[in-house]
Amino acid sequence: MRVHDVTVHASASLLDREDQLAWKLAAVAGDPVAVEAAVEEMIVNRMIDNAAVAIAAINRPPVVSARAMALGHTALGHTKVGHAKKEGATVFGVPSDHRVSPEWAAWANGTAVRELDMHDKFLAADFAHPGDNIAPILAVAQAMNCSGRDLLRGIATAYEVQIGLVKSISLHKHKIDHIAHLCPAQAAGIGTLLNLPIEVIYQAIQQAVHVSLTTRQSRKGEISSWKAYAPSHAGKLAIESVD
Repeated sequence: MRVHDVTVHASASLLDREDQLAWKLAAVAGDPVAVEAAVEEMIVNRMIDNAAVAIAAINRPPVVSARAMALGHTALGHTKVGHAKKEGATVFGVPSDHRVSPEWAAWANGTAVRELDMHDKFLAADFAHPGDNIAPILAVAQAMNCSGRDLLRGIATAYEVQIGLVKSISLHKHKIDHIAHLCPAQAAGIGTLLNLPIEVIYQAIQQAVHVSLTTRQSRKGEISSWKAYAPSHAGKLAIESVD
C-alpha cells in the first residue's frame, strides 16, 4: 500500500499532474493488477446483498418514482438486418428484456439499493455505503457487454478508491455530503471496467468530484426522500462524467 500526503494547493501553484490526487486515483483504476480470489468472492456476495435489499424496497415510493423515470429512457438499437434488439441495462422490478439507458438504470437501481439503508457500511473519517458503487458499474457493464471479470475489477477499484477517501478525508466536518467520495469512486470503477487510459479516468474523476460536491441539506431536519436518491444520482453523474 502506498501512502500519499494530501494537501490543498492554489490553482496558481501549477501542481504537476502526476502529483494531483485525481491522477493518483486514476492510476489505481488503470493498474492491471489481478483481483484476488477472496475479493472476487466478497464482491459476488455484495452483489447478491444489493439485489436482496433492492427487491425488499421495490414498492416503496422513492423506488417506484426512480423506476418510472428510468422507464422513460428505454434503450433500443437495431441489428444490421433491421431487427430490433434491446441494449442498455436492466432495472430491478422490470422484465429483463426491457432495458434502459445505463445512467438511468444506475438511477433506478441505486435508489432501490439505498432506500432501506440495509446494505454494506463503512465508517471511518466519513460515512460510506460502498455497495452504492455497484449499480452504475453493473449498468455500464451490461450496456457495453463487458465480461464478468471486467465487472469484478471495476467494482474492486471503486471499493478501494471510496474506502481510501473515507478513511482519509472528512467531508461532513466541512458540511459537505459524503456523496463527493462516492461519485469519483464510481467513475474510477467505470474506468477500470472499460479499460480506459489513465488520462481519461483522471479527467472523469475530476468531473465526478465537480458535479457531486453537495451540501448535507437533505439530511438535516425532516429527512427527505433524497436520502435514497443521493447515491444513485451520484452513479448517474459518474456515468455521465466518464461519457
